Amino acid sequence: MNPRGEAKLTELDLCAAEIGRSRSRILSVSLCALCATVRDKNRRLKASAPSAPKNVNRITPKGIESMNSKWLMALIAAATLTHAEPVRLIFDTDMGNDSDDLMALCMIHALQSRGAVDLLAVTITKDHPQAAAFTDAVNTFYGRPDIPVGVVKNGVTPEPGKFNLLAEAKDADGNLRYPHDLKSGIDAPEATGLIRKILAGQPDNSVTLVQVGFFTNFQRLLGSQPDEYSPLDGKALIAKKVKLLSIMAGAFQTINWNTRYLEYNVIKDIPAAQKLAKEWPSPVVWSGFEIGIAACYPYASIERDYGYIKHHPMPEAYALYSPKGHDRPTWDPTTLLYAVYPERGYFDLSPPGTVTVADDGATVFKPGKEGGGRDRYLVMSAEQSARVREAIVQLCVEPPRR
Repeated sequence: MNPRGEAKLTELDLCAAEIGRSRSRILSVSLCALCATVRDKNRRLKASAPSAPKNVNRITPKGIESMNSKWLMALIAAATLTHAEPVRLIFDTDMGNDSDDLMALCMIHALQSRGAVDLLAVTITKDHPQAAAFTDAVNTFYGRPDIPVGVVKNGVTPEPGKFNLLAEAKDADGNLRYPHDLKSGIDAPEATGLIRKILAGQPDNSVTLVQVGFFTNFQRLLGSQPDEYSPLDGKALIAKKVKLLSIMAGAFQTINWNTRYLEYNVIKDIPAAQKLAKEWPSPVVWSGFEIGIAACYPYASIERDYGYIKHHPMPEAYALYSPKGHDRPTWDPTTLLYAVYPERGYFDLSPPGTVTVADDGATVFKPGKEGGGRDRYLVMSAEQSARVREAIVQLCVEPPRR
């Protein structure tokens, strides 16, 4: 991202999105099981009718309410344990340009531990070798050292990030504080080829892309040609495999009285943003600048919530990037949260329409005729903002399951 409370969630709140996705299937299975049990009990009661006490009534649908409440609660609990299929995710980030990129990656690992996400790869749009090394260090910290990391070649922002140097930090014994195998982005595969390889191996219409950095990698994917991984060109491959692009970019409300706010992720590579906005074939949901600034990460959490381990990359990176006491906007975490839990009610959506990127980098949304259009953008009320911040904090602070 750009250089620009602590109440606990209930168990129901934390898993409701997964339950929501599979609610129909769960309800169907639960009702079938319940009806089968009722029919079985009716048959047994009928068979034993001559010797049955007179006050034993035949169970009917209306009689379900009189069944043992503990049995019913057990059935409901078993049903809610059913998980939706994990979101197949590729995370595209300019890691090192803001601490909220790291927040989002921490959240992804927590969500993967919960079974809500399957992180297929992380791709980097910041063109500095430490960005990939630090990303690999974080993946290793969470016990997933083999997640593929791809990098941009000849991209933007080649300067070092403020906290990516943690990839090389050593403790007093001389060992890396955050061990990792990928020592430099120079040794990582180019992002476009990696994304093509991964998409080609996934089921149709199954992959969610989350872009929280620049447009470079996905724009190059869009223009890529058939290769050893797929006979399809980039646009056809995206149309076949990608179900959603959730993107942190632009602004769709007035920012500091500016009705044409030029957002960092867009203006750093305007030609790429224009091409993607014009040609991308799958649904796109834009998380504007206004969303992240309305749900800032509380500094109190940085001070209090990571003490379960001697070294954690989140508070250490936060301290290197932000001044003490600063509540950092959550541009990237909100983009991720929608991508994983679109039906949870954390956000509302604009009507469908079309986003275009002007030559100066401004993002312009035009509602579609008769409710049509590829693009929508996030809308968040004050009530939703409180819930969003709470969810982000709880996911970020969740300890690694190694």
